[in-house]
Amino acid sequence: MTRHVALAAGVLCSILSAAVLATPPTVSWKLFPEATGPAGASTGKAESQTGKAEFQNACAICHGAGPDRPGTSSLQFKYGGRLPALLEERTDLTAERVKYYIRHGIAMMPGFRKTELSDAQVEAIANYLARKR
Repeated sequence: MTRHVALAAGVLCSILSAAVLATPPTVSWKLFPEATGPAGASTGKAESQTGKAEFQNACAICHGAGPDRPGTSSLQFKYGGRLPALLEERTDLTAERVKYYIRHGIAMMPGFRKTELSDAQVEAIANYLARKR
């Protein structure tokens, strides 16, 4: 009898776990919510605005203007005035370089996984910072 109860419990657990695994989880939050929808869907000025919005949403907390921004402070110390510390003021950045640093990080900056910033978001930020002025 005990053997039959254990067998039935095992079968029931298998059925329930299969049902739970078949149902995708519902996530109601994002670490970096998309500010403007999918990046890269537009061109020209609209694309630059998308990149700017993504930068403000994901990067400006560290790389914005102000004394309390660790990324800007770090670059100010590193460059000593030879280059602008604000990334938005730089004219020497390439999109490839920006994408590399976003994904891999550098010094105290962590790399961002695709679950944190999508490829489209990274592309929009990189194109925004590498834009011709």
